[in-house]
Amino acid sequence: MKRLFLVAALLVLLPVVAFAQEFQKNIMTGGPNGTYIQIGKDLADLERQCGLTLNVLESAGSLENFVGVRKRANTQFGIVQSDVLDYFKTFQAKDRELQRAVAGVRIMFPLYNEEVHILARRDIAKLADLNGRKVAIGKTASGTFLTASLIMDIMQLDRVERLAIGASEGLEKLLAGEIDALFYVSGAPTKLFANPDIDGARFHLLSVNEPLLNASYVSSTIAAGTYPFQTEEVEAIAVKAVMMTYDYRVKENQYQRDSCKSVADLSYLMLANLDRLKAEGHPKWKNVDLSDLPPGWRVGDCVKKGMAVDYKLQCQSPLVSSFARKSATDDEYLNLLKQRLKK
Repeated sequence: MKRLFLVAALLVLLPVVAFAQEFQKNIMTGGPNGTYIQIGKDLADLERQCGLTLNVLESAGSLENFVGVRKRANTQFGIVQSDVLDYFKTFQAKDRELQRAVAGVRIMFPLYNEEVHILARRDIAKLADLNGRKVAIGKTASGTFLTASLIMDIMQLDRVERLAIGASEGLEKLLAGEIDALFYVSGAPTKLFANPDIDGARFHLLSVNEPLLNASYVSSTIAAGTYPFQTEEVEAIAVKAVMMTYDYRVKENQYQRDSCKSVADLSYLMLANLDRLKAEGHPKWKNVDLSDLPPGWRVGDCVKKGMAVDYKLQCQSPLVSSFARKSATDDEYLNLLKQRLKK
């Protein structure tokens, strides 16, 4: 598959570089109008109130974020779509480049469902109508690119002219009449579609309810009025947004120890302040289910350290109650989270 070469290219584009003397922490998110960057800013805000610094980095999206966590120095966190994880798991056994890309990458926390937005001209009524049309599918290193490609492959839409351009550029071209539709995977509401130039008489969000997609995606809805041009509820499909980190080896060097501590600190803060994030952060925090772990992926050991009853963090945040302990297994982690969510 041609897309497998994408991972090899990203591994070259994101070399390990020397880290600065002053230790840095970064989270790779997405474009300026997406939900990932808002989630990243909420987490940076949480750390700031504790006297810590977390840099929020824009990126092309999920694929770049995944490889960034694996390969890019001082980048301990990245937000990734669950179908990207499925893609890696499906093909890694037969592809050494994918094995390299996956090695050491771990789950931090599952987050929320992200809707697959398909904004199209009004004369396009269903997915099959995209055949013979020009469609923006996201930049090559983005999760939108992978999701759009997988959906069109599953639906056998082989006559679509697929344009690998970002959502902002795609929207400009759609409004100018140069293309017919665009894909954008982002948790609703997303800033991109708050654009007042989107005329509801000319464009609409495509309703998607296809049995062929049920195995890979979950059903969702985009409520009426989510966007200014949208007057009716829209059936949609969604993927899970997942926060990823790396399996740092604390015995190896100081950088690994500092990175592991940064993961444990943020793990502690997120769990201690989840209610606050739901109340004050992006609306998607209200849909976060920390127990909905993607199958086949291990939780990072540094994440579990931050869950320990005796974990110490000098901060004014409320203490984490005794819902976790050191050296929890993945099953124990899931059970402990479920206990925590019942409180």
